[in-house]
Amino acid sequence: MKWQQALNDYNNYLRIERGLSENTIQNYTLDIRKLYIWLEDNASEDSPINITEERILQFIYDLGKTMNPKSQSRIISGLRGFFNFLIFEGYRTTNPLELVESPKTGRKLPDTLSIQEIDSIIQAIDLATPQGERNRAILETLYACGLRVSELITLKISDLFFEEGFIKITGKGNKQRFVPIGDNTIKYIEIYRSEIRVHQQPKPEAKDTLFLNRRGNGLTRAMIFTIIKQLTEKAGINKAISPHTFRHSFATHLLENGADLRAIQQMLGHESITTTEIYTHVETSHLTRVMQKFHPRSN
Repeated sequence: MKWQQALNDYNNYLRIERGLSENTIQNYTLDIRKLYIWLEDNASEDSPINITEERILQFIYDLGKTMNPKSQSRIISGLRGFFNFLIFEGYRTTNPLELVESPKTGRKLPDTLSIQEIDSIIQAIDLATPQGERNRAILETLYACGLRVSELITLKISDLFFEEGFIKITGKGNKQRFVPIGDNTIKYIEIYRSEIRVHQQPKPEAKDTLFLNRRGNGLTRAMIFTIIKQLTEKAGINKAISPHTFRHSFATHLLENGADLRAIQQMLGHESITTTEIYTHVETSHLTRVMQKFHPRSN
């Protein structure tokens, strides 16, 4: 079996069997392509079926010279999944990465925004422009619903169930979930729809897309990053802020105010509760208050 054939089969498996998006599939296969190119550069004839643990370790070592532990860990995980697929399909009987340990990367707590900082960013929006009303609705939706940026830009008008107080989100792997939406956020979306969007001519493919650019197309991920970066600078906040920061803040603020971790997990669309725990960046002062309030020996 050639590498390109194995990659094509793996792509089809990820797309059809696991229902992953093209973005995610590219991320899954990027490091496999790196291995394939490295083998060619080193005049190696190893195939996906006969490549050994020693050869892969040499590849990881070479890449590791200019790579941090987190990136090395991602490569090992991605390759392990690829060879597990080959075992599942009957091409191999063993996984050459089965005994390979990932480097310790530690767990970095994500940046979060305080409620005051979020208010400052939203207040920095110029509501005198059509884009201002749209951007306010975008940031309010990001923070109020804890969306991924990909979920925000693909949000459709037909996904809005305002009478029931929910929006339907299509997340990773095309998995759908319903997320509660508050009255304030509904109000800002309705203002944008009735005063701004109604005067636009959406492109045919964006007719049902909620948030549009000036030309009537859907927004890109890069555009959302740019909007947030400019508003953060304008608000005088010296933090590395991205759309995901609003998602982190959504989870953290819910937990700090007493929300159940399982409920937050459902709203974020996480398969594992462990992932949700990483997102909930809780300050130690809050933990101290919880201990004092609820532990019988605290006083």
